Amino acid sequence: DMFLPWATECAAKFNIPRLIFHGISFFAHCTKDMIMVYQPYKHVSSDEDPFVIPYFPNEITLTRSQIPEDLMKHEQSELKKRHEKIQESELQCYGVIVNSFYELEPDYVDFFKKKLGRRAWHIGPVSSCNKSLKDKAQRGGGEASMNEHECLKWLNLRKPNSVIYICFGSLANFIVPQLQEIAKALEALEYDFIWVLRDDRITKNEEWLPLGFRKRTQGKGLLIGGWVPQVLILEHEATGAFVTHCGWNSTLEAISAGIPMVTWPLFAEQFYNEKLVNHILKIGTPVGAKKWKAVHSIEDVVEHNDIEKAIKDIMEGDETQAMRNRAKNLKEMARKAMEEGGSSY
Repeated sequence: DMFLPWATECAAKFNIPRLIFHGISFFAHCTKDMIMVYQPYKHVSSDEDPFVIPYFPNEITLTRSQIPEDLMKHEQSELKKRHEKIQESELQCYGVIVNSFYELEPDYVDFFKKKLGRRAWHIGPVSSCNKSLKDKAQRGGGEASMNEHECLKWLNLRKPNSVIYICFGSLANFIVPQLQEIAKALEALEYDFIWVLRDDRITKNEEWLPLGFRKRTQGKGLLIGGWVPQVLILEHEATGAFVTHCGWNSTLEAISAGIPMVTWPLFAEQFYNEKLVNHILKIGTPVGAKKWKAVHSIEDVVEHNDIEKAIKDIMEGDETQAMRNRAKNLKEMARKAMEEGGSSY
């Protein structure tokens, strides 16, 4: 585990090679390293001005507002010290294991190995190891808030590619005005939806919802608090798009299921993943998030009009069919990568 840097010293003491498992993509790893080494953010005059990641195979731009504040701080915060220990530990270890597959990001697998000089093995998508319905339903270790059979039964009544799946992972904690904007967008749109929220939003009173929202969307949408069988939802033929925070596990699960994404990055390396999805793989469209946030301070609000537009673009826009075709091709590549003789076998 990359978050246990002390293990490198212990392994070296007993002359045991140590491999680090990274929970991020090759692309995100390369982006992070190039930002740390070359500091391209210093060459722009404002937080909103784009800078180019140097030496990349593709022209990728970011802004200072989209990268972790810790990367740009001169003072040694506790978080920065921790990241530096992780980086130092990685450079001393034997190699890195990554949840990805070669065909997904070949230029950045090669960049990581050849340009950055790291040993690395791609072993993903690891979600493909879950073969049975039960294993897929329990992936991630959580107890599903809704029985997977109930969820699938609801999806079985919907047409192919007709349902929007909205989930921002277990850490994101939106403020009430943002939740209300999402609710307004979902009500205005004609698509069925599954909206997953933190459990405390469902178990407490629901004053944060627009008055009458549940009644007006009855039969059209499911609101679920807590854990859901995400892999099963993404793999279902009724699911047409995934509104996601671009966490790597969720992103790769969507890729493995052949589902286009509305990207809404929040923190960690999620803005990097958004660039991979939208600019390199071309299987997503951005909702318009512009600022990196700490996990518990997601206060910037994306307006409902922007949410509606992004969802419409991915469900019935000019590029919808092309995106679906690319997503299906990546799904097939992911499947083959895990088979005997595949790049991750």
